[in-house]
Amino acid sequence: MTARGDLVRFGGVWLASLVSGVGSSITSFVLGVWVFQTTGSATLFAFVMLSSMLPGLIAGPFAGVAIDRFNRRTVMVVTDSLAALSTAAIAVLLHLDALAVWHVYVGAMVSSACGVFHLTAYQAMTPLLIPKRHLGRANGLMQTASAVQIAAPLLAASLLGAVGMVGVLVIDLASFAVAMGTLVVVSLPAPVLHPAERAERPSLGADLSFGLRYLRARPPLLAFVLTLTAYNFLFGVAGVLVQPLILSFSSAAVLGVLMFAGGSGLFAGGLLMGAWGGPKRRVPGIAVFTALGGAALVLHAPWTSAVVVGAAAAVFLFTLPVVQGTVVTVLQSKVGPAALGRVMGTSHTLGQLAMPAAYLLAAPLAEDVVGPALRPGGPLAGSLGAVVGVGEDRGLAAVVLADGILLVLLAAVVMLVPALRRLEHDVPDALPDAAPAGGAAGDGGAGGAGGAAGDGGAGGAGGDAEGPEDGARGPGARRGGGASALAVGDE
Repeated sequence: MTARGDLVRFGGVWLASLVSGVGSSITSFVLGVWVFQTTGSATLFAFVMLSSMLPGLIAGPFAGVAIDRFNRRTVMVVTDSLAALSTAAIAVLLHLDALAVWHVYVGAMVSSACGVFHLTAYQAMTPLLIPKRHLGRANGLMQTASAVQIAAPLLAASLLGAVGMVGVLVIDLASFAVAMGTLVVVSLPAPVLHPAERAERPSLGADLSFGLRYLRARPPLLAFVLTLTAYNFLFGVAGVLVQPLILSFSSAAVLGVLMFAGGSGLFAGGLLMGAWGGPKRRVPGIAVFTALGGAALVLHAPWTSAVVVGAAAAVFLFTLPVVQGTVVTVLQSKVGPAALGRVMGTSHTLGQLAMPAAYLLAAPLAEDVVGPALRPGGPLAGSLGAVVGVGEDRGLAAVVLADGILLVLLAAVVMLVPALRRLEHDVPDALPDAAPAGGAAGDGGAGGAGGAAGDGGAGGAGGDAEGPEDGARGPGARRGGGASALAVGDE
């Protein structure tokens, strides 16, 4: 197996994820439009978003267990198939004029849960296909794919007029077929597909809690993941408020232009991450780009200028792929392949826990608390009002301002807290600097991360020992695992 072959294989997996993600984004958009047009209720429309979010909070640990126990390609194909069946059922119901709103909610929940399995499998396979020095670039490509998905509603709007809703759903089904066909055709080495064998498989409960126990046994990693939770909360607040903020002083047409500008910044950030690979000192780099994003968010608040807000939105979203891509790279580098699925699944759940709270708290805080205080003659009109302007609708600007300041403060916390600042030094890498694990499969050579599962090759640094509760130490630790082999004992 050559390095070029590994890159081709990674490209196939990335393409499958891109095609599947774009198709799902198109379907999510058109079904949300259908719910709003059918009911006229913004609340029922919001429930579509909530239905797409909540399963992801629950599915993370289950996805991690499945990915660390079973063939990862099979997990991706099966979950993509379930999502496709859900879309097909909605298409049939729509064609028969029997589609109800609750059908959309169920479909959104199924697609969301399946998406968590797909993403977690993708992230667990990536460090086994890509050398560690290129992980940042690989994660940058994934962030670029996410930016492409943001443009999906523009394509969906055109497709709705051309082929109708049923036609759009059929196109989504075709995207599933392309994605699954690509996954089946791409040749992937055994260490990438099959997690390292454990002498005794632990109970489901023990496996579900493994990711959290793993993080608790490594306080710097747990602090790192909780920092991501705080980041996601603040990003969620911005996501809820920025569009209403723009509409408070501009038109829907201008909002569309500014959303395109923001999406362009997101896409540019993904391209930068893909070409650059992210900062060499990853944790300080995360802090710098978080602070830059916070500063850009602050610029949304004082002015009611579409030009200023558009430029600030582009800069704010430009930082997102670098922060998120670098976070994933840190976790992939510090967690061995045998445990990566469960740890990433738990990290997804912890990272996303804050999003519903942000969605539920941000708008009421802006509209019911801060907004009334900014009315002419209100208690905040003479102080905060001098910065963001006076008027009840400027409550949105005030909360966005506070959100940006908190992002800057979060960046300062990352640099000031020793457990976070020294994470890269204090937590040893679980991956070698050389070729990925796939290169050692079955050839008797020295295994990389997880390579000990092959034919007698010396296990690399990736042999994460899972402690007594999991029955035995991982193969990498048993067969010459390097000095960075880690253990999770009983708490």
